[in-house]
Amino acid sequence: MDFDKLSTVMRELALLAGDKIMEIYAADDFDVRAKSDESPVTAADEAADAIISAGLRAAFPDVPLVTEEQSASHGQTVSTFLIVDPLDGTKEFIKRRGEFTVNIAYVADGVPVRGVVYAPAKGRLFYTLADGQSVEETGPFAKDNIGETEEIAVSHPDNNALLVVASKSHRDQATDDYINQYSVKAMKSAGSSLKFCLVATGEADFYPRLGRTMEWDTAAGHAVLNGAGGQVVRFDNHTPLTYGKPIFENPFFIALAPGVVLEKA
Repeated sequence: MDFDKLSTVMRELALLAGDKIMEIYAADDFDVRAKSDESPVTAADEAADAIISAGLRAAFPDVPLVTEEQSASHGQTVSTFLIVDPLDGTKEFIKRRGEFTVNIAYVADGVPVRGVVYAPAKGRLFYTLADGQSVEETGPFAKDNIGETEEIAVSHPDNNALLVVASKSHRDQATDDYINQYSVKAMKSAGSSLKFCLVATGEADFYPRLGRTMEWDTAAGHAVLNGAGGQVVRFDNHTPLTYGKPIFENPFFIALAPGVVLEKA
C-alpha cells in the first residue's frame, strides 16, 4: 500500500463527503428511512457513500472495499481491506445535534492502521499521516491543500481521577454500572466515532462500549487512536480488538490510553 497516496485520498474523500452531508443537513427537511435492521438511513448516508466508494475504487482498485451502505460487501472474508461508514451517527444527524462523522479506514492483517474521522458540523478533522502518526487539522479545510496540523497523543491517565467518555445515543445501565467501578473525575457524552478521537487527543482517558457495533463504526476511530498511542481491547478478555470478523460485527470493547487499569468484565 502507498501510504502517502492513501492518506491524501482518504482525507480528500472525507472532505468531499462532508460537504455533501452538510448540504443535505442544511435543508429544511430530508427523508429518513429504516433499513432491514431498523437502523435509520438518509440521503446523506447514501450520497456520501457514493462519493467515497467511487473515489476509493478508482484509487485502489485491487483492495477489497467494505462499506455500511452496500450490503453486498458484508459477505466478504478478508483481513486486509478498506472500510467505510459514510455517516456515523445518523441519529445525531437526524436530531441535528452535529455529532456525526465521516469514517474511512484501511485494515491490514486485521489491524486498522490508517484512518480519517471528519466531523463536518463540528469542524474537527482527525487522520493518520503516511507514517501512521495521528494528527488533528484545523480548518478551514481545503481539498488540495493541507492546513495546519498538530500531532495528537493520548493522556497519561490518573486512575484516581479518570476522564471517561460514553455514547450519547446508546448509553445504558450496564455501561453506567461498569463505569461506576472506576474513580471518575469527569464524565462526558459524545456521538459517533468522535469518542475514539477524544481519547486520542487526551480529552478522555477511556471509552467503554457495551453494545452492538460493526467494524465500519469503529475502524477509522480505532486507527486514529492507534496512531496517537492508544489501544482498543475486547471487553471480555482485554485482548486487542481485531477486524475482518464474520459479518464485520464487533464484540463489546474498551478504547483507552495505556495506563488505565481495567476492571474485570
